[in-house]
Amino acid sequence: MEIPHYKLFINGNFVESSSKNKFPVYNPANNEIIAYVEEATNEDVEKAIEAANNAFKEWSKTDPTRRGRILYKIASLLRDKSEELAKLETLNNGKPIRESIGDVLYAARLFEYYAGLADKIQGDTIPVPGDRFCYTIREPLGVTAHIVPWNYPLPLAARSIAPALAAGNTAVVKPSSYTPLTALKLAEISKEAGLPNGVLNVICGPGNTVGKYLISHKEVDLVTFTGSTESGREVLVLASKNIKPVILELGGKNPHIVLPDAKIDKTVQGIINGIITNAGQMCWAGSRVLVHESLHDKLIKILNESFSKIKIGNGLNKDTQMGPLTSKEQLKRVMYYIEEGIKEGSKLVYGGERPKDESLSKGNFIYPALFDNVSKEMKIFQEEIFGPVLASTSFSSLEEAIELANATKYGLYAAVWTNDLTLAHKLASSIEAGTVCINEYPVTYPQMPFSGFKESGLGFEQSIYSIYNYTRIKTVLINLS
Repeated sequence: MEIPHYKLFINGNFVESSSKNKFPVYNPANNEIIAYVEEATNEDVEKAIEAANNAFKEWSKTDPTRRGRILYKIASLLRDKSEELAKLETLNNGKPIRESIGDVLYAARLFEYYAGLADKIQGDTIPVPGDRFCYTIREPLGVTAHIVPWNYPLPLAARSIAPALAAGNTAVVKPSSYTPLTALKLAEISKEAGLPNGVLNVICGPGNTVGKYLISHKEVDLVTFTGSTESGREVLVLASKNIKPVILELGGKNPHIVLPDAKIDKTVQGIINGIITNAGQMCWAGSRVLVHESLHDKLIKILNESFSKIKIGNGLNKDTQMGPLTSKEQLKRVMYYIEEGIKEGSKLVYGGERPKDESLSKGNFIYPALFDNVSKEMKIFQEEIFGPVLASTSFSSLEEAIELANATKYGLYAAVWTNDLTLAHKLASSIEAGTVCINEYPVTYPQMPFSGFKESGLGFEQSIYSIYNYTRIKTVLINLS
């Protein structure tokens, strides 16, 4: 069977890279090559930025209603092709097919949401003294650079591309070299939907070469990056050379706070979903469980039983609950943290080992790990692992729970499990996190702001706040005398 070959998407066309070099893309379920992708050079980045710059002149002046209609068409095509795209996402990323279908539909919903906002970006009138009139205008920025991660390749591409385009900007997108395929398919869909040439460009290649060149380019007017906090710091430094705005959605070490009155079955389901979805490769994975001491033994017993029933396997199998990690490198990272958790003295209650099943031996599979007796000084409490590793810690008072929840450098997501709304509100106001979910996890919607506190990020993803990231405010003052 011939292995597919994907090209770069520049100025409305699929083109070879200037170097003619290609890199392989793998299926993490068996580490077989599923595609070859053209590897961009700095010269290709220049071409993509030039195309985006030229397209901006017309696209920024296009009737916002027409921009919205094109985005709606992209959403419609995503829905029409959802099965094809989901299969490709699972082949490339490894996640269960039902999760990939959800990802494609979420990407479509993001385009629909921002299509509806395209003609609702407005300024304000401002009261000023004397015979004067003052108002503001929101204008698009220009060329936006989008560095997309490998854990949610299609929805996270859509999450930044849709608001950027709705606001009248153009985009140069660099997906992860691990998972570039659905971003290239999105480019194909955008062309089919009637998006003008140059408005969306997709280049592929290493982050430490073409990624850095794109971020630091003087003709790029904004950078949006989703990835680790460590990489986010590098992005800030590179972007600062040209004083350009940056949107960063970074790491998380997100806590569940489980109070004595929590509904145990619902709580366990939320905790499980929050750590095995996408094999725990989520910035918003609920990787810490802070449980009241009165409920501790019962919760750990049920979690242990639940972990033992999780079916891991190829994401294309409909009964698979958790697929492989996306790369060998990520598998190595997760195994390192499991070993560190044991070395530092926490109790490995379940999992954390590679499966012995021959059918899984070639893939990046690992059983989800449940740790107990984890102290706040330990690495598995403090550091983002980005895998199916759950760390449990008990507390005796509400004040201790709050202190433990806030005891990391991150502040992205959190969950509270209780039937006492007074305590729920108190905890929600005390936890240092951009989003706090009460009695449900994990959950988000396009209309919900998604942002991180502390070292979890800068700026907003999703909601109307996100579209404001992609505009600048101009103030106009008229003397009427």
